[in-house]
Amino acid sequence: MASLIKRLPDNIKNLAKTNPAAIRYIMDGLLAVSAVNIASSNYGLFAVRLGADDFQLSLVHFLPHFFTLLVLIPGGLFMDSLSNKKRIVIVMMLVVMAGYSLCAVSPFAGFYSIQFFLGSLALTGSAVALYNIAWQSFFPGVVTVNTRNRVLTLRTRVTLIISMIMPLLVGVILTNIKNNNNKIIAHQAFFISAVFLLFLAIFNFKRIRRIRKSAPDTAAQSAVLQNTEAPKQIKLSEIKNAWFRLIKNKKFILFTVTALFFHMTWHFDWTLYFIGQVNYLKMNELQLGLVNLGAALIQLLTLKFWSRKNERLGVAPPFTFGILGLSLCPVFLTVSVSLPLSLGPHLFIILHTIAHIPFCTITLNLYQNILLAVNEEKNVSFYISVFASLLCLSNAVMPVAGVALYHSLGGDLNGFKFTLMIIFILRIFAAFLWFLWWKRGSRAVKG
Repeated sequence: MASLIKRLPDNIKNLAKTNPAAIRYIMDGLLAVSAVNIASSNYGLFAVRLGADDFQLSLVHFLPHFFTLLVLIPGGLFMDSLSNKKRIVIVMMLVVMAGYSLCAVSPFAGFYSIQFFLGSLALTGSAVALYNIAWQSFFPGVVTVNTRNRVLTLRTRVTLIISMIMPLLVGVILTNIKNNNNKIIAHQAFFISAVFLLFLAIFNFKRIRRIRKSAPDTAAQSAVLQNTEAPKQIKLSEIKNAWFRLIKNKKFILFTVTALFFHMTWHFDWTLYFIGQVNYLKMNELQLGLVNLGAALIQLLTLKFWSRKNERLGVAPPFTFGILGLSLCPVFLTVSVSLPLSLGPHLFIILHTIAHIPFCTITLNLYQNILLAVNEEKNVSFYISVFASLLCLSNAVMPVAGVALYHSLGGDLNGFKFTLMIIFILRIFAAFLWFLWWKRGSRAVKG
């Protein structure tokens, strides 16, 4: 890992010669992901310490994604009307800062502290989703097509390093705090730290235009980056036309159905995974941090391998391996909870790490697959927003559905195992569907 980190500066210097804005995007990833990780790595534990039950734990996933669902499509259309999408990125980061600040003060709400926290999460989750849509829409106009994979690879590598360090650091701190009230204070400090990191992220992001201004790809990009275009008005006819083009885009529809089914099977066990680790494996904060460390470390070590596969095979085929890797997660958790507590948590950390060997293909390839499926510059924010809205609907409903299925099967260890096996079968089917989608696309290109 040390050699990978050591090589980062040279890679960044080489990329900076052809794409100066890439440096700022990588810095944005470092700061923004640091903020999100330090704040969100223990949402579930914070909710439990505020008195949340199993149903309220499922709302930790449901509410942010439900409210995100309400704003994504209008937000995407609004972003398409803007000549400068950078401003909306900055505004969304400010809203996230406000949301984290509200999360920090939620324990002061007393009897309603968990409700206050859940409401703050709903605001924060919506803003984070809109931030992602905005910077994804801004990205193609600033970073050249032939360097996108390299920029995203470097950004992903940096964010993976952060994803290793932050959860482990947070876990070590919380594990060494014995009193529950002091643990809550530590959570509050993490939220405030996230606010400070986002402030630095805003300062960094504001400078992207000045760096790219000296070497724009085209005159049109230069006009966008210099804010010479007037904002467009959103017209009802344009909204209708955007929907009509989307419905006629069979490639995007098939991609969305296939990718959505996979995400539904993925989101199904998100709350169950936390329940399994905390209730059945009795893992503490340090062990939970080690779970995240192992997953992030193996992704960092395999990132270059999968990036090369992208260059050689395209971004669609490797995605199948990512789905297959995630299919092993419920199997490995089932095996772990079946063992004595002296062995189960340690084995789970190892097995969970193994399952994440191909996970880079999810984080690195999904956005690039969306761009391939859209295949048009106009209304790209709208397309991304529609897709992200469907993912939000899945992310809101499926964790709750997973908990409901678990309780309908008895709410005990046997019901837990049976639920995980159902999810395993569904994920294998999702991998098969994605393979068919890729093969269909390959035949279309050859034809």
